[in-house]
Amino acid sequence: METASFIFYHLTHGAIDCLIAALEARDPYTRGHSSRVAKLTELLLGEAGVEGMEAEIIHLAAHLHDIGKIGVPDEILCKPGKLTPAEWAKMQEHPVIGYRILSRSPSLKEVARMVLYHHERWDGTGYPEGLRAEAIPFGSRVIAVADAIDAMLSARPYRPPLTVNECLSEIERGGGKQFDPLLVGPARRLLLRLERLRQRTRREPATLQRAGA
Repeated sequence: METASFIFYHLTHGAIDCLIAALEARDPYTRGHSSRVAKLTELLLGEAGVEGMEAEIIHLAAHLHDIGKIGVPDEILCKPGKLTPAEWAKMQEHPVIGYRILSRSPSLKEVARMVLYHHERWDGTGYPEGLRAEAIPFGSRVIAVADAIDAMLSARPYRPPLTVNECLSEIERGGGKQFDPLLVGPARRLLLRLERLRQRTRREPATLQRAGA
């Protein structure tokens, strides 16, 4: 049984990698985004003390959170400037498209539901259904935080990346509004870890130079 589960897990991940590669071939911004969000989701879950099968399923959903963008027209998906209201409405369909794709597999029903609701907001002003608070699946709430962190720390055509401290301020400001307030603490711990790692990485080349390396 364990061997069968192991094989199924790796086959599923292989299929997911193919789907993500198809999406990333169309959208330069998406390239690497899904993997980064999945990694941030994994780290957030660790900070929140979530592990085991629940963590695996949420991690899988994070890999696939934007798969519905495969159904968004190229002229909208790849547009470098601001979207018009009509284009934005079309872009907002991607969680529903992703849900329809994934729910065709009985084994991915739970993952599909997390993908469907990853743009809902804690205060009920998100989409596609305007769910609020704990009506939003926990996995969707975690992915929403990870997605926002990666978006803020990534350069966009219209702005440079935010610093880790700026990102942390935005997450704290969004607690209880955009984000589950109970996930702000884990996000803070994760971002402070990332900042310490960045500072150490910046110092190491100088240290090696002084040592004559």
